[in-house]
Amino acid sequence: MKYFGGCDVGSTYTKCVILDENGKIVADVTNRSKINPVQSAEIALNDAVAKVDGLNSAKDLTYLIGTGYGRNKVPFADENISEISCHAMGVHVTNPEVKAIIDIGGQDVKGIAIDTDGTVKNFAMNDKCAAGTGRFFEAMASAFEMSLPEFSKLSIGAKNTIPITAQCTVFAESEVISLVGEGKPMDEIAAGIELAVAKRCFVMAKKAGATDSITLTGGCAKNDGLKEAIEKVLKIKVVELDTDPQLMGALGAAEYARQKGLAGAQV
Repeated sequence: MKYFGGCDVGSTYTKCVILDENGKIVADVTNRSKINPVQSAEIALNDAVAKVDGLNSAKDLTYLIGTGYGRNKVPFADENISEISCHAMGVHVTNPEVKAIIDIGGQDVKGIAIDTDGTVKNFAMNDKCAAGTGRFFEAMASAFEMSLPEFSKLSIGAKNTIPITAQCTVFAESEVISLVGEGKPMDEIAAGIELAVAKRCFVMAKKAGATDSITLTGGCAKNDGLKEAIEKVLKIKVVELDTDPQLMGALGAAEYARQKGLAGAQV
């Protein structure tokens, strides 16, 4: 059996997926990224390889593709492909009916339109400001003295929404701390935060050509409050994926590796 790998070295988390010849996920790993992207990739690859009988190191993979901001730093990679292309392919193999993505990474937000073969049809990116990214949500959870999973559910069921007016992560955190100090309902403040991010996603979604449905990828896709807010702002359905949405970049990279590795074997 041949195995194919994808390693997504992100600014916050590093993910690795290994597929068999049939495209089945045989191993996956999600680790907090180190400062050194090479170290991040090595640890994720070693952890994933250890889960597959018959593999001793990443060198044993038939084909390996790196992606993410540290894609050029993945040891033993045969090539690297942008995370935009890999997220599109990852979603395509998970659910071919989905044609639009909002990918909320640690430091940027992307809107991606998927073509019928899983390639990128169109995309837009907001990488000028941390507001609305994974780092932003980490700052907000910290302001509430909560974990990210706790914060992601806080706004569910809020009766009202307290608007967050600051557009900058630093100022928004100060605004939230002030509101909490004033004794405002925490669920309503959280609802305001989720709504503010959803409005930022609106532009990305429209540029990605979203019409009746969209899916979220990246760690923020696990934020239930954000999904609810996006459905409210965009007035379209947010499709939940069967596979961990945080793995989409690594999965897409592994699928590209599988296609290229099998094609090379047939030449």
